Amino acid sequence: MAAERMGAEKALQGLPGWARAPGERDAIVRKFVFEDFNAAFGFMTRVALKADKMDHHPEWSNVYNRVEVLLTTHDADGVTGLDVEMAGFMDGVAVGLGGK
Repeated sequence: MAAERMGAEKALQGLPGWARAPGERDAIVRKFVFEDFNAAFGFMTRVALKADKMDHHPEWSNVYNRVEVLLTTHDADGVTGLDVEMAGFMDGVAVGLGGK
């Protein structure tokens, strides 16, 4: 059963630092900045392990110390509680690694 769509606006109420994705797509985005590539890659590794357990994978890119993330639930064609959970997890990991 697919997760229930809540929409980006509702999701963002509890996610400081996150924003609505540009364009028509119902998604949330954030750019994380770390001290160096090692910290950025460590962030992505921790998130990848969580994503596999949740069976909920982010769209992201990495350039040196930056990781840009887009979250949406493809089965629901928009933002769901899975995205909020993943965003909260990412925020916690980033803080632990000195990210902003």
